[in-house]
Amino acid sequence: MDPAYLIDWANFLLRWLHVITAIAWIGSSFYFVFLDDSLEPPTDEALKARGVTGEMWAVHGGGFYNPQKYAVGPKTMPAGTLHWFYWESYSTWLSGFALFAVLYLWNASSFLVDRAVHEWSAAAAGAAAVGFLAAGWLAYDAICRLAGRKADGSVGGDARVGALVLGMVVLASWLACSLFAGRAAFVVVGAMLGTIMSANVFLVIIPGQRKVVADLRAGRRPDPIHGQRGKQRSVHNTYLTLPVLATMVSNHYPMLYQHRLNALVLVLLMVLGALVRLFFVQRHKGRQRWEIVAASVALVVLLAWLVAPARVAASAAAPARFADVQAVVQQRCAMCHNAQLAQKGVRLDTPQALLEQAASIHTQAVVTRQMPLNNATQITEQERSVLARWFAAGAPRD
Repeated sequence: MDPAYLIDWANFLLRWLHVITAIAWIGSSFYFVFLDDSLEPPTDEALKARGVTGEMWAVHGGGFYNPQKYAVGPKTMPAGTLHWFYWESYSTWLSGFALFAVLYLWNASSFLVDRAVHEWSAAAAGAAAVGFLAAGWLAYDAICRLAGRKADGSVGGDARVGALVLGMVVLASWLACSLFAGRAAFVVVGAMLGTIMSANVFLVIIPGQRKVVADLRAGRRPDPIHGQRGKQRSVHNTYLTLPVLATMVSNHYPMLYQHRLNALVLVLLMVLGALVRLFFVQRHKGRQRWEIVAASVALVVLLAWLVAPARVAASAAAPARFADVQAVVQQRCAMCHNAQLAQKGVRLDTPQALLEQAASIHTQAVVTRQMPLNNATQITEQERSVLARWFAAGAPRD
């Protein structure tokens, strides 16, 4: 069986799994942020005596629910089952990294390397991509531990930490877009943020919760620092969620990652995602911050204006001859779109195929500039102009 066919199946199955696990993780994360921001101080003296600091009433699916929160932990561990929430995070990261390996690391020369951006080997690009994931976590964790600590040792400095993390993300975006092909750069930065989110769960939140549970079971008073750190990292995770999703879906939109200012586009996209999440977090707390909505809409308009494709002045020049179009396609496109290797089921090696694919050729090579992938065949601006003028003239045969 063709290895490329098997890779496509692995890509599909891993992508499906990744989406499923991400839905589970993001859904539970969003719910607990909503729950935490919707809690009200209990009025029942019995709840106060048990150490409950907040409760909420909700109705869903025909039933009523009354979740209650203990600031540090209950006085004694309950006898019932204690539910943990971590496999959603771990499964999302593992499936995401496997998908990243199959699609980007396995085909690094095609998907990670754009020699017009940076001249290096596929192996070096792959190693750097993995290095981004590790370096991002180390830098972020250092920021939280050094800048997110008050004089008394408790967790604080949210504004300071937020500014430093934003600076780190801006730097990472610029560096990724200076090293990798545009499509890969967006995904690498998104994977770096996703790694930070999952590492928060694996290395900070869950270990802290295990220490609290162990203390309660041993009859010791838990150290509140574990809950403080867990809350801090959980809040960071919720603001990173939409920026990560934006980078994950961006690979379908070359107007974003192929732009000459793609690092700026990437940063603005992630700021937009964080703003949208901020609106909903504030709404959970009963605050309707419509200025956040206005800022988000303005940012969308700015992005749409920024990445709008320039109109090709095809009508000002003489229409291109069909023979010239054939020559361009034969040299720059047909090696991947022919009878032997019809990538994505598209052939461009016959006159009839060119005529049938005229609109697609114009969209992919002129409007979005997605093809050739990472401009691997070094198509020139003059050759793109030939395709544009031919299509503007109605894609004639002669």
